[in-house]
Amino acid sequence: MADLFEGYPSGAAWDEMLGGESRAVRTPYEHVHRTMGALDADELRLRADALARSYLDQGITFDIGGEERPFPLDSVPRVLDGAEWEHLAPGIAQRVRALEALLADVYGEQKMIADGVLPRSLILSSAHFHRAAMGVQPANGVRVHVAGIDVIRDAADSWRVLEDNVRVPSGVSYVLSNRRAMAQSFPELFSTMRIRPVADYPRRLLAALTAAAPPGVDDPVVVVLTPGAYNSAYFEHSLLARLMGVELVEGRDLVCAGDRVYMRTTEGRRRVDVIYRRVDDEFLDPVAFRPDSLLGCPGLLNAARAGTVTIANMVGNGVADDKLVYTYVPDLIRYYLSEEPIISNVDTWRLEEPEALAEVLDRLDELVVKPVDGSGGKGIIIGPAADKAELDAARARLRRDPRGWIAQPVVQLSTVPTLAGESLRPRHVDLRPFAVNDGENVWVLPGGLTRVALAEGQLVVNSSQGGGSKDTWVLGSGRQRVPVRPEAVPEVAIQGVPLDTNPLDSGQQQQAQQQQQSRAEGAT
Repeated sequence: MADLFEGYPSGAAWDEMLGGESRAVRTPYEHVHRTMGALDADELRLRADALARSYLDQGITFDIGGEERPFPLDSVPRVLDGAEWEHLAPGIAQRVRALEALLADVYGEQKMIADGVLPRSLILSSAHFHRAAMGVQPANGVRVHVAGIDVIRDAADSWRVLEDNVRVPSGVSYVLSNRRAMAQSFPELFSTMRIRPVADYPRRLLAALTAAAPPGVDDPVVVVLTPGAYNSAYFEHSLLARLMGVELVEGRDLVCAGDRVYMRTTEGRRRVDVIYRRVDDEFLDPVAFRPDSLLGCPGLLNAARAGTVTIANMVGNGVADDKLVYTYVPDLIRYYLSEEPIISNVDTWRLEEPEALAEVLDRLDELVVKPVDGSGGKGIIIGPAADKAELDAARARLRRDPRGWIAQPVVQLSTVPTLAGESLRPRHVDLRPFAVNDGENVWVLPGGLTRVALAEGQLVVNSSQGGGSKDTWVLGSGRQRVPVRPEAVPEVAIQGVPLDTNPLDSGQQQQAQQQQQSRAEGAT
């Protein structure tokens, strides 16, 4: 054990495997710790290399400076016991139900404004509020078919919500791929631990999409709409379409006629009932949004308004992703559900409030400042790591546009042992559980996506900042004594996507748009 854990440091963060000054092994990690103890550094490195080769073989890579690299999957899993999950999962489901109610209200009667829960200016000033979606009623009332709620564990061992993702959250493909790779690399752990499976996700997603079909459709046709192979999330789009057994289509494969949507096939047009779209709102329908878009389908929103097709997730959901709206979610849970929040937010300053802005400007060197519509760690200012020039520039931006920013204290994210060189060292992690909403129940995938900051002391876990991922294991009751076969997640030999990539990022969409525009111009 000394080879791997020798000199393992104690820090300010909560370490999920080794607790207290004595570094006693926490119960959920006993089998993992024992297995790692039976390995020397060379053997663990060999298994780590095998994981990397597995990802290369499947084409799960990402681009750094023009070089394709395997996505870093760390060989030490993140383990949650059943009791923890029984706290987290209901908290995630509660959050999704409240956000669902909010979006129905935002694009409906807007009672929360009349009742003084949210200011009207907050909604109208959100970059992702779309008037074109007003009055559109989804078939089964669901706007958030899939959600990814980012949570962290702080230094006091408390779970907190970091942000909400209810447009088209990405990363579930890594949950599925990570599990397959780990089951192949560490079969001894899967034979001694009862680990809740994740392979049911595609079936659950397809069931939710099928349930969202327009009324009177007995055998709905579901498709996955992708911006195309130029989009960095194409790996995920392709994998989900394959696992659900549905068609993967681009905008040019669809046509609207008579407020109905059809898919072009070699046998003629075929009606489409549900579109799981991975295209940003602004590019989805050139009639309603950007007229120059080649990524969507003209007339799509009119068909949704007519009730002949369901768009999942619904247009306009980005209002709920706004980080200023995030600060009101605990109040929204009380307002819509008459419940107390199960998982608290991270303490947050609303910079539109003059007193909060003054405090943040004075304490900027000790806080984290985030753009309200940012993603992938972009635009974040970590006060303790910033120099005077960066802080001065940040103060000017905050004074100029307080609505565009929030501030939070620096949270010491929990750590999990991670392979660094020839030994294991603590590295900070977060967690993105995925929830699927079928209109009757919100099901939360056991575990979700753990992102890990691979650099020592780094708190930003996004892959664009050098982060990686861990397989997340939720333990069931008892022990599994029989060998387990790797979960049935097929290998897909196509390019992958960085974990922090938002498939709705307008810059990436624009790149794909330009590529397709060039191709179209060349054809003409």
